[in-house]
Amino acid sequence: MSTTQKPRAARGSKLTHAEIVELFSRLRAGNPHPTTELEYSSPFELLVAVVLSAQATDVGVNKATRKLFPVANTPAAIAALGEDQLKSYINTIGLFNAKAANVIALCKQLLERHAGEVPRTRAALEALPGVGRKTANVVLNTAFGEPTIAVDTHIFRVSNRTGLAPGKDVRSVEDKLVRLVPDAFKRDAHHWLILHGRYVCKARKPDCARCILYDLCRWPEKGPSAQPLQP
Repeated sequence: MSTTQKPRAARGSKLTHAEIVELFSRLRAGNPHPTTELEYSSPFELLVAVVLSAQATDVGVNKATRKLFPVANTPAAIAALGEDQLKSYINTIGLFNAKAANVIALCKQLLERHAGEVPRTRAALEALPGVGRKTANVVLNTAFGEPTIAVDTHIFRVSNRTGLAPGKDVRSVEDKLVRLVPDAFKRDAHHWLILHGRYVCKARKPDCARCILYDLCRWPEKGPSAQPLQP
């Protein structure tokens, strides 16, 4: 008597490799060219915007940088503003006092150590004031096309809820995603997962009814789906 063996989940995931490929294939089909919702026109503008975005919304950061960047959008120009004047542009953003100090220090360090250019290595980025691993990952991925995955609250939530890459902390989730996401999807995985968490798999009231990943999701508390199940 023969039995059909159930496919095993990928190591570190509750999904099989085939399901992981299907998950990212659907996200790609729905948004072939995802990108950040922060507004920027250079790696430096992106770096500043990401530093400002900590514990703030992209919408709020964009409102501030729309005033700031036309006036000063280079390390030299922002350093010349000084902290007090910089604060007048970003004072609608949470923690603006500390962020102003970090951005001014960051600009000075870019001028002193990197000829005013944003470095392209993780070590050099993380050495900048106000820049941690997540910010470095965003800049490496979005500005320079590196296949890094920056785990924010949205990605952490989606990875745990779906069972894609469950983990107790952001670093463990990041390490699993880097290992589990197929190379063909790695460049854009960061943005797909963020946007899915921001607009569908929301923290307080996930919109399971319109989730294109519903049948793949392992979350035991998921609500009913209005979507036809994928073949």
